[in-house]
Amino acid sequence: MELLPLLTILGMGVVTYITRIGGDLLMRNRTLGPRMTAALNAVPPAVLTAVIAPSVLSAGLAEAIAGAVTLIVAFRLPLLVTIITGVATIALIRALI
Repeated sequence: MELLPLLTILGMGVVTYITRIGGDLLMRNRTLGPRMTAALNAVPPAVLTAVIAPSVLSAGLAEAIAGAVTLIVAFRLPLLVTIITGVATIALIRALI
């Protein structure tokens, strides 16, 4: 194996690790208030929605319907059940169309 690709992969791994532990290192001696905790807990669903929604809504009617069903299920049921529901819904709609 050549040296440059190996160094590139190792460098990417180091940078990824630094970004993952950076927040912990910066916040280790601080206590977050309830508002900040709530705001930080809202970030992952917001990012996931921002990434998934455009592709679901632009893919077609079947995907939009399956996305809506999955969203409704996601508010009440665990993640695994939500994923299974989404996959089953899109498969069923595609089979019927």
